Amino acid sequence: MTGGLLEIRGVHKSYGLLEALRGVDLTVQPGEVAAIIGPSGSGKSTLLRAINHLEKVDRGFVSLDGELIGYTRHGNTLRELTEREVLRRRTRIGFVFQNFNLFPHLTVLENIVEAPVFAQGRPRAEAEAEARELLARVGLADRADARPRQLSGGQQQRVAIARALALRPAVVLFDEPTSALDPELVGEVLGVIKELAGTGTTLVVVTHEVGFAREIADTVVFMDEGVVVEQGPPDSVLDHPVNPRTKAFLEKVL
Repeated sequence: MTGGLLEIRGVHKSYGLLEALRGVDLTVQPGEVAAIIGPSGSGKSTLLRAINHLEKVDRGFVSLDGELIGYTRHGNTLRELTEREVLRRRTRIGFVFQNFNLFPHLTVLENIVEAPVFAQGRPRAEAEAEARELLARVGLADRADARPRQLSGGQQQRVAIARALALRPAVVLFDEPTSALDPELVGEVLGVIKELAGTGTTLVVVTHEVGFAREIADTVVFMDEGVVVEQGPPDSVLDHPVNPRTKAFLEKVL
């Protein structure tokens, strides 16, 4: 897979009087791993949902390889795309949720095959063959016919990662991928993400695992109160933060 160039420019998002995002600017280069850290309520998850247009932004825009997500430009005006067009562009962005979001009535294999067949129009036989390869890659080759309820939380999250990769995305978003897991299951999921980080796919990982962010990230982004407070290489942001808010946060979590 080839990673895409993700650009976020001046993104604002409010819920009534609550400003969740207050002018976020961020660029993630092709193949780069960006880890986003910060306190609860800082806008991290909202930003991920804005990237693939699960949340419509109030101002600003998101683009992938120069193509706007959710909108098309007419002069200086942005026009929202139809739902069909949004879905087409969204297939270039894989999303791994906190709580797996697998279809409980489908088998593991069917969960992975669903989007490539129905959203991308790929032949079922081709999608199934690739799904089995992805299951082997995440260590679940023998669970293709299982239902989600028959799997542990760590196994379900690994299926969710395989499902995201089945779209052959240019970028994969992870929203606190280990927060719903028992502590002993965290390592197996982080291991899969670490392996994926070396494949050239662009990754954006919202995580509370600061040690993991240090290990895999090319760029660490610290957010607070809806803005990017500080960003840079892990050894810079995590070991020598410049902003007092970053320092205060890290003193509590490290």
